[in-house]
Amino acid sequence: MGKPTGFLEFTRELPYRRPVNERRKDYKEFIQPYPAGKLNQQSARCMNCGIPFCHHGCPLGNVIPEFNDAVFRGQYQEAYEILSSTNNFPEFTGRICPAPCESSCVLGINQPPVTIEEIEKHIIEIAFENNFVKPQKPNVRTGKKVAVVGSGPAGLATAAQLNYAGHLVTIFERDDEPGGLLRYGIPDFKLEKWVVDRRIRIMEEEGIQFKCQANVGVNIGINDLLREFHAIVLAGGSTIPRDLNIPGRGLKGVEFAMDFLKQQNKRVSGREPGAEDILATGKNIVIIGGGDTGSDCVGTSIRQGAKSVTQFEVLPKPPASRTDQMPWPTYPMLLKSSSSHEEGCERQWTIATKEFIGDQNGNLKALRTASLEWKNSEDGRPPQFTEIPGSETEIPCELALLAMGFVHPQHEGVINQLEIELDNRGNVRASEKEFQTNISKIFSAGDMRRGQSLVVWAISEGRECAKKVDEWLVSYSLLEAKDRNIIQL
Repeated sequence: MGKPTGFLEFTRELPYRRPVNERRKDYKEFIQPYPAGKLNQQSARCMNCGIPFCHHGCPLGNVIPEFNDAVFRGQYQEAYEILSSTNNFPEFTGRICPAPCESSCVLGINQPPVTIEEIEKHIIEIAFENNFVKPQKPNVRTGKKVAVVGSGPAGLATAAQLNYAGHLVTIFERDDEPGGLLRYGIPDFKLEKWVVDRRIRIMEEEGIQFKCQANVGVNIGINDLLREFHAIVLAGGSTIPRDLNIPGRGLKGVEFAMDFLKQQNKRVSGREPGAEDILATGKNIVIIGGGDTGSDCVGTSIRQGAKSVTQFEVLPKPPASRTDQMPWPTYPMLLKSSSSHEEGCERQWTIATKEFIGDQNGNLKALRTASLEWKNSEDGRPPQFTEIPGSETEIPCELALLAMGFVHPQHEGVINQLEIELDNRGNVRASEKEFQTNISKIFSAGDMRRGQSLVVWAISEGRECAKKVDEWLVSYSLLEAKDRNIIQL
């Protein structure tokens, strides 16, 4: 424990953010680093609890009290070694994770929790600045070849771990650059792409091969992979968006959120969008969906110069603090206002979109909506909603972005060609214990297996899947032994 009285002396403070009027003009990250003394104070708030529930909250099981103690003592290389023993990519989770660990922080019972996510980001950035982060090349190669399909966080974590175990790993990515949603799903103002490129370069130096514009099942034959590789890991993510099939869905101006975000990420990186422009400039924008993807659309629309930005959520407005139904240390469903919401957005709750209204040229011009009333069921079933009579209204809208989540991975291509078994939600059927599909040499990890989830869960899935692939290839998981040695540090 760095400072026994730290949690009494210091309160939670987040780093300085560039002013709203300034950051709305560009796509750069706007959260500034802590001054050295402030970082020390924030790490001092960690109480090194006898039972650190933050471990339970983190899907990766990050050893949080230990790296906080190392930061307090100024031992940044030690902090990096502790953090990287459980997390392959702290530079990603330190920027875009919703920090379930903080919701489980014991200090959060009656005080604001420790700023775990920010401390994590500072550890990895200090490690890069001081050249602590070096390629980890295996001493011995097994000669076993593994193909990883998909270069999102699950695919990258799987590949990194299998490479550490000595296997020859090739990642196949259908886009023009690796990174998956890290590159084309998350706006640069949350995660600049040089951060992704920096990690990809390290992985290449470690011996991992990346093959882009390689769409397995389309321009890369699945039979070729089956012949060439000893094991295949499907980590293509959950990519089929949930649609809203109401009257007017075919109008021009009704678009999926991810298509909108991907286009802008390509523009920022100097690439052509590759399709007809979806732009918010000068338009009334309505984002249907209240999650993180919807929030990303808010910030992007504002930066593109939208006339107005409104975000709809069908659910009631969440409470600002825990209720009796959300006891600590469970993850609470609280009102979340992102940095994009700070920049200017009207939020409407319990709203149903009933119709997209078009003009005579087939362009979207308005939405017809209705207010909802949610009622708890007396027999224990989930709450049900009913439309409030007379609440229908029209609001002007020239671009509606559907940000209602994803239903399952793409079935066309590799899944259908291999006749991979699916679960009742349309995801690849592979047990959480073995990560193995109905075809023995094919495994699956990440959103493709578990359904739409968090980046931190994708990394965790990739690491766990890699252990099972390693065990299947050589009868004993070298990664299990490596993890045990690291924990003993």
